[in-house]
Amino acid sequence: MTVASPSSLYSDLDVDWQLDAPLAPHTWYGVGGRADVLIHPKSIEALATLARRCHRDGVPLRVLGSGANLLVDDEGVDGVVVKLDAPCFRAVEWNADGRVERMRAFGGASMEKLVQECARRGIRGLEQMSGIPASVGGAIRMNAGGKFGAVGDAVDAVAVIGTDGELRVYPREEIRFGYRHTSLPAGIVAWVVFRVAEDDPVACRQRVLEIFAYKKSTQPMGAASAGCMFRNPTLADGRVESAGRLIDQAGMKGTRVGAAVVSPQHGNFLAFEKDANTPARTDDMRRLVETVQSAVRAKFGVELETEVVFWRRGDQP
Repeated sequence: MTVASPSSLYSDLDVDWQLDAPLAPHTWYGVGGRADVLIHPKSIEALATLARRCHRDGVPLRVLGSGANLLVDDEGVDGVVVKLDAPCFRAVEWNADGRVERMRAFGGASMEKLVQECARRGIRGLEQMSGIPASVGGAIRMNAGGKFGAVGDAVDAVAVIGTDGELRVYPREEIRFGYRHTSLPAGIVAWVVFRVAEDDPVACRQRVLEIFAYKKSTQPMGAASAGCMFRNPTLADGRVESAGRLIDQAGMKGTRVGAAVVSPQHGNFLAFEKDANTPARTDDMRRLVETVQSAVRAKFGVELETEVVFWRRGDQP
């Protein structure tokens, strides 16, 4: 069975779908090919059933969040791509009575909008995510964060739809959050409960603005990039080194492959400079990544691992 036409995978579910769907408009890089089928579930039940059927039939299932740390191959991807953009997946629930100490955000909610809404309401706990583009589910999966902390710092519980279609809730004590990593099992993040606290709205907004201003002063925020391309490596002596510093010292700033270029401002930002004469292609960025990795390996003996995810046909999600 293929997903080249409506099939038993999804035709009877409460979903919208698009065959041969372009994915570039859904990513920050704005490049890449198409998905065999792009599905928009309208309920958690439909998503759970779809996940179970894909697992049963061996059909690759990928989840498309905000597209902020994603590069899709020029030839596109096989299987099913899911986009959690229905209202039920973008919802945020606040305590109805008493002081706000917990809030629940669903997997498709925008982390950027959530941070801003928390500041507006005078709720502290997620300001470390200021200026970090992500869906809530995507942020949890990679424990997104930066200099000021990570999303895992505020997690109380996470609900995951497993490959068997069952929804399981994992309390904070059962989840290990590391640098760009969580111990959550395979599956789709359905919702997250965050531990938060009420505070002065003015102070909350000021903190968010300060963090965002710092990012804007040190990173090329306006570039056609997905933020940091590489994870900061752990050296042999246990120290965590800045990938951007290694790339800079390896002389890679400004290096170009086609329309892909290493930012002159921050070595860990690899962006596209688009123009009519040099079309942006994922393959150019992939080759630039390999060039940077080779240069850092040759100079320092350090292997850089990508933080940005590459999707291509035949790979296991």
